[in-house]
Amino acid sequence: MKKFLITGGAGFVGSHLAEELIKNGNSVTILDDLNTGKISNLEKIKNKIEFVQGDIRDKNILKKIMKDKDGVFHQAARASVQESFKKPEEYYDVNVNGTENVFMQSKEYKIKVVYASSSSVYGNPAELPIKENASKNPINPYAKTKVEKEKLAEKYAKMGLKVIGMRYFNIFGERQSKEYAGVVKLFLENIQNKIPPKINGDGSQARDFVYVGDVVKANIMAMESDIDHEFFNIGTNSNISVLELANIMIKASNLNIEPTFGPALDGDVKVTIADISLIEKLLGWHPTITIKEWLQEKI
Repeated sequence: MKKFLITGGAGFVGSHLAEELIKNGNSVTILDDLNTGKISNLEKIKNKIEFVQGDIRDKNILKKIMKDKDGVFHQAARASVQESFKKPEEYYDVNVNGTENVFMQSKEYKIKVVYASSSSVYGNPAELPIKENASKNPINPYAKTKVEKEKLAEKYAKMGLKVIGMRYFNIFGERQSKEYAGVVKLFLENIQNKIPPKINGDGSQARDFVYVGDVVKANIMAMESDIDHEFFNIGTNSNISVLELANIMIKASNLNIEPTFGPALDGDVKVTIADISLIEKLLGWHPTITIKEWLQEKI
């Protein structure tokens, strides 16, 4: 049995990760400030985990709870692109300074870290699909914090920390928060209420959507691997436009409605599609569920 810490473990990805680690017979401690995480996300495993309400900016808490751990899954972050325009200092403080605390303490205790980076580091890519060595061009404050976190990962890796960054593309699945691939959650809520899905912009923006269960597997495989330092794209090497997504949901629901359109959002990337050949080659990971299959089943 191994002992793991999940920062942000009451969030969307973190709670699924906790369930899988518990299912595999591990001991799990969760640190979450409940800014966006929810205790209800941990309902199935609440009696099998240790939960600590706290902030990754608090070095004393980290020192205490990381002491005997075999690995850290660092998922804690402020994650809303739109909110990051309003609160850039808070986003920097939590995402960058908080991450440095996690890396620093992990280095001291010689613990491996697998952490959440983001496809947002690429901005609007020059070439598709996006390879891990593509240039970084963040177009919003949230994405800028993710680039800074990657610089920290590189810095601490040179100092001996084992650290792997997972560049998540748009994650979907049960318990989805509005921050992650929020369009799926918002569209589903509208359709459940028989309201037309509302699209920001013309709907031509396309995303690589990846299932949360596949993201969890990628994290665990990275932790168990003998790779000390790397960045991996976590996507599907396919994409779907927001308009197509709305139409799939409408069709599956048999409702006689059409999507509505509003202004485009600031800092919204136009098209993403992940090249996943690196993680397929080095970890043997590949996605198993497409968003179309999941939505048809869900609706």
